[in-house]
Amino acid sequence: MVAVGVLAGLSLLSLLTYGYLSWDSLGLGPGETEATRTGLGEEPGAGAPGSQPHIVFILADDQGFRDVGYHGSEIRTPTLDRLAAEGVKLENYYVQPMCTPSRSQFITGKYQIHTGLQHSIIRPTQPNCLPLDNVTLPQKLKEVGYSTHMVGKWHLGFYRRECMPTQRGFDTFFGSLLGSGDYYTHFKCDSPGICGYDLYENDNAAWDHDNGIYSTQMYTQKVQQILASHNPRKPIFLYIAYQAVHSPLQAPGKYFEHYRSINNINRRRYAAMLACLDEAINNVTLALKKYGYYENSIIIYSSDNGGQPMAGGSNWPLRGSKGTYWEGGIRAVGFVHSPLLKNKGSVCKELVHITDWFPTLITLAEGQIDEDIQLDGYDIWETISEGRRSPRVDILHNIDPIYTKAKNGSWAAGYGIWNTAIQSAIRVNHWKLLTGNPGYSDWVPPQAFSNAGPNRWHNERVSWSAGKTVWLFNITADPYERVDLSARYPDVVKQLLRRLSQFNKTAVPVRYPPKDPRSNPKLNGGVWGPWFKEDEKKKKSDKSKGGNKQKKNKNKKKAN
Repeated sequence: MVAVGVLAGLSLLSLLTYGYLSWDSLGLGPGETEATRTGLGEEPGAGAPGSQPHIVFILADDQGFRDVGYHGSEIRTPTLDRLAAEGVKLENYYVQPMCTPSRSQFITGKYQIHTGLQHSIIRPTQPNCLPLDNVTLPQKLKEVGYSTHMVGKWHLGFYRRECMPTQRGFDTFFGSLLGSGDYYTHFKCDSPGICGYDLYENDNAAWDHDNGIYSTQMYTQKVQQILASHNPRKPIFLYIAYQAVHSPLQAPGKYFEHYRSINNINRRRYAAMLACLDEAINNVTLALKKYGYYENSIIIYSSDNGGQPMAGGSNWPLRGSKGTYWEGGIRAVGFVHSPLLKNKGSVCKELVHITDWFPTLITLAEGQIDEDIQLDGYDIWETISEGRRSPRVDILHNIDPIYTKAKNGSWAAGYGIWNTAIQSAIRVNHWKLLTGNPGYSDWVPPQAFSNAGPNRWHNERVSWSAGKTVWLFNITADPYERVDLSARYPDVVKQLLRRLSQFNKTAVPVRYPPKDPRSNPKLNGGVWGPWFKEDEKKKKSDKSKGGNKQKKNKNKKKAN
């Protein structure tokens, strides 16, 4: 009853905020009500399901591996627990260690080395975005009749208008372009004096929606609006990329109620944010049922990377954190919930990667994957739905040729096969190899979030071995990466180094341009947004000059 009450409150607020409900949006004619339709033998909100399923992909931001009820968290997540228990839990599921890389791989089905985004993230002031020659998931779904909508965080670049979500396959977009920002004001400062507004509706700043509403709730209202106005008989793709639980750590006061006992202030705020997110996903699920989508829907839930312990997240008992290639940075919370699943209530321990959603969802949507698209993802629907073996046997976690901070790395340490100064990581079957500097490598136990004392945490700290730049683990036997086997199995190390070298031969150049002063929001009406307008004018003037030259040449020919 509480959940229904919350939904009713949000629906009323949606009406006041957006004013979106109409007879047409509900599929009702004048004078016709849900009651009269029910009297004719049709269920409220029901639509005849087609063969193409409705696809709802929910991406949480910075949710730690432990930060869900069914992984033993002290934070309550009843919605996520229920949806996962009724669906298929993905317990060998991998993403990338940061925002942009995971999002780019989800939307293209390609590793970072094949899009040029293998270094860091796209910064707000960089003239960079997901390369325009990459076909995206929403573009492929539109080809087969899907209505495509994105709500939430983009973080795939926006310096040119062509980089915007609405130009990359989405019919509508409501959300933020940057990687983070204030949950209420939607302002973001990239550096002192470089600040701007970051809330968009399609291609324009959404000033009209700047009502001080917490973004998790605001995005949920927008999803409800989309579902209420769309015809459930036609397939829809909803990409909901929540801002939560990324910093800054902000949440409405009522969500702190159950977490007053958590002494660590960051963990307490994080818990409140996750509680609000869990409630939001419950409201999305209720809306899918209310408006007739649920029975023919596939709901996929994923975090984009591991949690950040300094910002309240927990990956225990995994090693490392967000931004690292240890398991704590790349092994994610994930599950699939759908009435269309054959093996409901099961656990999938097969290898699954975020690139796999691209071919999987296109195939489910009855779409075609062009032969010339070199994908790194696999269709894993039968693996998830029926419990079959995964077609995936390896994952290239990444090769970052710019990040060479391992001073002791060398070709000699890599047996002449690989320069171990380069940050890289690869998984082949049970084996995982890391080279270079993989990042912060501590195990941070739950006690680190209390006032119980730091003794145990300190006991878990790693003292780096002098000159070490290669690690090998059997992840199946040692998922917590406590026993380095690189010295014991040099032949396995060499095999994986050769595999890295093979992957590297297919890599495209890194795209990581310096910041552009024209990106300053002060030059764009106080809003973060596309700034390459002058170049567009130059192109137009060049075209007009070229056109004039052609006309002159034609006139000369005629005169001759």
